[in-house]
Amino acid sequence: MKDQLESQAAELGINDLKLKGFKVYEVNEDISKIPTYNRRDFYKICINTSKSLIHYADRGIETDGTILFFGNPHIPYSWEIISSVFHGYACVFTEEFLKANDRSESLHESPLFKIGGTPIFALSTDQKVFIDSLFRKMIEEQETDYVFKDDLIRNYINLILHESMKMQPTENFFKHKNASSRITSLFLELLERQFPIETKNEPLVLKTPQDYAQSLAVHVNHLNRSVKEITGKSTTAHITERIIGEAKALLQHTDWSIADIGYSLGFEYPSYFNNYFKRLTGTIPKSLRM
Repeated sequence: MKDQLESQAAELGINDLKLKGFKVYEVNEDISKIPTYNRRDFYKICINTSKSLIHYADRGIETDGTILFFGNPHIPYSWEIISSVFHGYACVFTEEFLKANDRSESLHESPLFKIGGTPIFALSTDQKVFIDSLFRKMIEEQETDYVFKDDLIRNYINLILHESMKMQPTENFFKHKNASSRITSLFLELLERQFPIETKNEPLVLKTPQDYAQSLAVHVNHLNRSVKEITGKSTTAHITERIIGEAKALLQHTDWSIADIGYSLGFEYPSYFNNYFKRLTGTIPKSLRM
């Protein structure tokens, strides 16, 4: 039952979730009602009681009991439920939702979400009861017409964050035996997560091997060696092929201007995009579109 918490079909439409910037739901054996969402956009907090195997970046942890998990959309993770019985709650939200009218530090800097942090906490019975109660309050509140319900839900999320920062994180992670294979898998997953480009107003953020190495909390030389060893191609080659493939798709299947397509792919000026595209494909973007 791999990745049940991430990949099951939902009754809630993704556009509705993007519009609200927040969703909370119950997790149990009836996985047909678990919302799907683009993990590239949403942070996640999940409390779950089960025997599970969680892969987070290049580490893994086996859990048996109640844990609280914090998912960062910029760090690859997966969740495999081993036991037949499981129950919990989860919420997904954007940073914009949580930080509305708040100029405090970015979630990227939070010890619960930052790269290199430890996102898993084992809960006592009392802690489970308290955190469960906060999730139930959020579930009740999201269905009301109370005009300030978003503010109230933000308060519940922040209360979970603060309570968690007082806890001691789980430290019994294990390193994957084949480090090169695992790093390469994480890189390829993170690369795919940057696409498809859905808006021309938010340019591609991760564009170089250094960008990906930083996101994966590894040295760029280690990333390059691992990717070359496992795939036979360089990190740069993988990134370039994916950007060119996306550029061709946008040129052929959207009405965006060439300048907008270039900007969405991380090129500040149209001439940079034209030169890049021609150097790698032998033709200019305009010719491909025609």
